[in-house]
Amino acid sequence: MDEQAGISVRRALELPGLRGGLPEVVVGADRLHRTVRWVHAGEVPNIASLLKGGELLLTTGIGLGARPAEQRAFVRGLADRGIAALVVELGPRFGRLPTAVVEAARAAGLPLVQLHREVPFVSVTEEIHTEIVNGHYALLRQAEEVHRRCTDALLDGGGVPQVLRILADFAGNPVFLETADGQLLYAAAGASGAAPPTAAEPLQVWAGLRAQRADREAGPPAGTVLVDVPGGGHGAGSVRARLVLPPVATPLLPVHRMAAERAAGILAVVLMQARQEDELAARGRGDFLTDLAEGRITADDAPAQAAVLGFRPGHGPLLPVVMRLGPEPAPPGNWAPLARAVLEELSSVGVPVLLGVRPVEGRVPLLLALRSESERASVADRVAAALRAGVERAGLERPGGPRPVVVVGVPGGWAAASAGLRHAAETAAAARGLPERPWHDARRLDIDLLLWRLRDHPDLSAFVDRAIGPLLAHDRASRAPLLPTLATFLDHAGRKAETARELHLNRQTLYNRLARISELLGTDLDDPQTVLALSLALRARRHVG
Repeated sequence: MDEQAGISVRRALELPGLRGGLPEVVVGADRLHRTVRWVHAGEVPNIASLLKGGELLLTTGIGLGARPAEQRAFVRGLADRGIAALVVELGPRFGRLPTAVVEAARAAGLPLVQLHREVPFVSVTEEIHTEIVNGHYALLRQAEEVHRRCTDALLDGGGVPQVLRILADFAGNPVFLETADGQLLYAAAGASGAAPPTAAEPLQVWAGLRAQRADREAGPPAGTVLVDVPGGGHGAGSVRARLVLPPVATPLLPVHRMAAERAAGILAVVLMQARQEDELAARGRGDFLTDLAEGRITADDAPAQAAVLGFRPGHGPLLPVVMRLGPEPAPPGNWAPLARAVLEELSSVGVPVLLGVRPVEGRVPLLLALRSESERASVADRVAAALRAGVERAGLERPGGPRPVVVVGVPGGWAAASAGLRHAAETAAAARGLPERPWHDARRLDIDLLLWRLRDHPDLSAFVDRAIGPLLAHDRASRAPLLPTLATFLDHAGRKAETARELHLNRQTLYNRLARISELLGTDLDDPQTVLALSLALRARRHVG
């Protein structure tokens, strides 16, 4: 099947009906890929006026005329109509094709075939039409299979991004969902083209499309599939969104439009039920930030792609920040109000911000544009407060549950932002077991990050048991636990006066407790190596306990 949902001239000649006529391609052997939309048999001179284009014309040549001028005019008329090919059966009318017919077909680029044996035109017509209809049915089945996969994805808990990825994979090209006024909501990459696009390419393609649209007369590239997602209203409200499938890696076929139309129906229902536009836009930004963090977008390409998403930071440093929600991710319907609430809270911070969501990881990554690195601490304070306020407004603050963790990375350029986002994301996972703070400085948590990465290694658990196991056993059996005393002592770097003030103890009581800890552990708390080992053990316990 080709791009016009018919069969090719070559395929028609291979079918038993025409093959029995011993076909010989006289002209246009390089054009046998042309589409046969329908078959017509006729013997009248003005038959071109009865055709619409795409037909395979069968004739014995009676209507060709006897004079060369008539024959040339006959062939030119067929070519002007855009028929697929002319098939002439040799016999009583012509023992061989007239030179004028051959020359006219060659000049017009019209495939010309002669049959050396008589065939029943009715059988040929029926056979080719059956092949065309079967081809249409095959296309419908493919489109229905995409519809089924999209439906299954939704039933399995997926959302609009999963639907778009299925469609992009089927089409082998990127797929974009835009608002009715042309603003990008989400971009999905196809994985099955001749040269599968990288994760970075969809936004680059979108930037090119938007540049073309700046010249309204240019329109989208030829072959682009545009399908409206209905909104259920009238007038301007009749279109909720629009699917855009440009032919980037491979040409788009009618089956891709069919699949897009079925996907649009699914998207319409999902969008009307859940109003996911805000979440889709936030997911798209989250995908960009994740691709940047994981190196799939280079520092050179990042500014242009960020500009497509509305982030134009200027020349100051970029500050990576990651918020991680509790162990249980937010319910699917809560990410849209979360993104909206957080963005509204961040508007008071007064710096450009690019915020995304990553529902699967329960993560909210963002980049902020600073005027200078000296702003880092003050901006971090305001951003952390805005993030937590947004979580509370979205109804995701669980009474008694762990609060969201906010980690602030190191400011720098686009290259540093890539590493900074990745580091902040990992550190946010490692910081879950740490004491609560308004925000954590990623630069100060490298040891915790290293221990978190080793959390499943049996040697780390064994180290914790060796270092503080007896103390943990004591606390499980005693009403007067000693671990908090040791932790406070280590937090104050072994300074006993500060430890006593922190715990509201007199010095003698503190000395007695420290002596008891030393006895249980068989260690000297004045030894620097012992203090270091105990500090690591306490930090490791947060990740293995």
